[in-house]
Amino acid sequence: MQGHYNVLFLCTGNSARSIMAEAILNFKGRPNFTAYSAGSHPSGTVRPEALRRLETAHIPTNGLRSKAWDEFSLPGSPQLDFVFTVCDNAAKEVCPVWPGQPMTAHWGVPDPAAVRGSQAEVERAFRDGFFILDRRISLFLCLPLKSLDSLALKRELDNIGQTMKPVPQE
Repeated sequence: MQGHYNVLFLCTGNSARSIMAEAILNFKGRPNFTAYSAGSHPSGTVRPEALRRLETAHIPTNGLRSKAWDEFSLPGSPQLDFVFTVCDNAAKEVCPVWPGQPMTAHWGVPDPAAVRGSQAEVERAFRDGFFILDRRISLFLCLPLKSLDSLALKRELDNIGQTMKPVPQE
């Protein structure tokens, strides 16, 4: 693989998880990675809790916006090397055909935007989602991308998606 990589994080609403993933990778992965995010049915707004969580981690939030994944299938769009779904709904949807056949993986994270409860419970959900994404992105950045063949890379990406998997509540 080459030395600079474009990564797209997908979710349904593109308001929380995929936005946080985009910001984390752009912060931690520079200059070798450029991250983007999009949604199948974007909400049109970024959740303030996601922005606060990023700001707490001293990760820049300027330019973050909720957008449709169609933007990345248009002529002149960045050539994508990796596409990661971070929500279960987007993983089940029919995705656009991405030019260049990027490597894909599902890194499902519970939706903090769906949590209903006290402000502390909502903040905890956003913190937990942030830490799962941060850990997975850190593992991704440690991969020797130039030396892995596609099958080994796919296996590693799938394994990363299983790290810090939430335990189902009974």
